[in-house]
Amino acid sequence: MAGDHAVVLRMVGVSKAYLGTQALKGVDFELKAGAVNVLVGENGAGKSTMMKIIAGVEQPTGGQLLLDGRPVSLRSCEEARRHGIGIVFQELNLFPNLSIAENLFIGRELVKARHAIDMPAQRERARALLRDLAHELDPDTLVGDLRVGQQQIVEIAKALSQDARILILDEPTSALSQPEVEVLFRVIADLKARGVAIVYISHRLEELVRIGDYITVLRDGRITGSARMAEVDVPWIVRQMVGASTRDFARTDDHQFGDVVLQVENVRLPRRNLPGWLVDGVSLQLRAGEIVGIYGLMGAGRTELFECIFGCHPGRASGSVQLQGQQLMGRDIQACIRAGLALIPEDRKADGLVHTQSIAENMTLSSLWRLARRGWLGPAAERRAVAQQVRELHIKAPRPELPIGSLSGGNQQKVLIGRALMTNPKVLLMDEPSRGIDIGAKAEVFKAMRDMAKAGMAILFVTSDLEEVMALSDRILVMCNGRVSAEFAEGQATQAALVAASAPGQPLAA
Repeated sequence: MAGDHAVVLRMVGVSKAYLGTQALKGVDFELKAGAVNVLVGENGAGKSTMMKIIAGVEQPTGGQLLLDGRPVSLRSCEEARRHGIGIVFQELNLFPNLSIAENLFIGRELVKARHAIDMPAQRERARALLRDLAHELDPDTLVGDLRVGQQQIVEIAKALSQDARILILDEPTSALSQPEVEVLFRVIADLKARGVAIVYISHRLEELVRIGDYITVLRDGRITGSARMAEVDVPWIVRQMVGASTRDFARTDDHQFGDVVLQVENVRLPRRNLPGWLVDGVSLQLRAGEIVGIYGLMGAGRTELFECIFGCHPGRASGSVQLQGQQLMGRDIQACIRAGLALIPEDRKADGLVHTQSIAENMTLSSLWRLARRGWLGPAAERRAVAQQVRELHIKAPRPELPIGSLSGGNQQKVLIGRALMTNPKVLLMDEPSRGIDIGAKAEVFKAMRDMAKAGMAILFVTSDLEEVMALSDRILVMCNGRVSAEFAEGQATQAALVAASAPGQPLAA
C-alpha cells in the first residue's frame, strides 16, 4: 500500500461504562482518510460502543475525541452528521410504515417553494442511489414490505445520501447476497478514492482481509492489536480476538440418522397482490439427527419457506407439513411450537426480540407453558432454566434481569437460540443462525448444532455463507425463484456448483 493516510479522527483514552459494566477501557484509536479502517472483535468486545460514540449516539465517560486535530464533543447524531459522520447500524433503523424515499431523506427532506417537500426530487434521488447499489426498487415501496437484505441496501443508500466524510459500516453485508456484496465493495472503492474515511465492522474475516487497509482488534473493551492489513492474515486476526488461531467449524463424529420427522410436500405461498409465487411447490424431508442446509440468494424464498412450515401464513400457504405424522399446515404458530417445531428468525430485531423486556423474559417467552405449574410461573424454575442456557451458550450477560438491549447483537442471537432450545423441539428451523455472531461464538453455535443433532434433533437451517453450509450440512438444498433447484448429498457439493444452482435462470413466471 503506497503512502500513509492522514488521520481524520482520533480517540484518546476513551472509556465507557454501562450499569457498572466497563464497555471501553482507555481506548486509543486512529481513523484514516481515504482508507478502509477495519474494526473486529468478539461480540461484547466494545466495537458498536466505539462507533456509537463516534456517531454521537453515546457520549464517553472518559477520554476525548479529536477531529482534524481539534477536540470535539458529539452530543447527538445530528451534531455528528453536521461534522460529516454517517453510520449504518448493525440493527436496522428504518420506519417500516414509510416509503424508501421518505426513509432516505427523513429529517433532511428536499424542499421547494414555501417549504413544501419536493417528493419528485426525493424519488429521483432515491432511484439514483439505489441504482448505484444495483437495485431497481420503487422509491414509493413501503420499507416494511422489503426483505431484510433489501432493507440493508436502503440503510446503506441512506448513509451514502449524506455525503459523509466519515462513514461507519457496522456489519453491512450480514444480510446481503454475494452479488450485492460485490456491488457494495465497488461503492466502497469509489468512496475511498474520494477521500472518505470508512470504518468497516464484520465477522467475515476473509472479507476483511480483502477489503481492509488498516485493522484494529478489540477484546473486552481494550485494543489488542493494530496493523496495516497487508501485514496480517486470518490466523493473526483470530489470535488477537480470542487468543487462538483456529476457526473451528469442524464436524463431530458421524452418527446414524433416525426416521423421517419432518415431511414437507408441495408447499406454495402466493405473492401479495401480485401474480406468481414466493414459494413454488417445495418438497423436502428431514430425518432425526440430520442437519440440512438451505443455500440461496436473497429473494430465493428460503425465509418464506420457513414461515410456511412454522405456521406464519395460515390461510395463504398450501401444501402439506407433517411433523412425525401430525399435519401442521393451516395451524398457528403456538400449535407448531407445542408439536415440536422451533424457529430462530432471520431478523431478530423485528421478529425475534421484545425490546421492552429483560434478557430472561425474552428467553422464556416461548416456554412459559412448560415452566408453569398449575397455571403459575415459578420464579426459581425460570431462573434455573435461564441460567442453564446462559451457561451452555456462553452468553455474556452480567445479569439476566438487565434489558435485552444491553447485550451485543451476537449475544442477543444466542438468547434467541436459547429460547428455541427451551421448548425442547424435535425440529429446529434456523434462519441465518450466525448473522452478527463473532468467530468464537460461531464455533460455539456450530458445535451446539452438531451436539443437538447427535442427540437426535433434526435441524434445517438457511445460510448465505458457502463455507458454513458446506461445513455443517449432512445434505444441502439450493433454492432459486421459490423452488428447490438442486440437492447435494454429503461430500458432493462444491462452492461453484452451489453458486451455479442458486443463480436465476429464467425468471419466475408471473
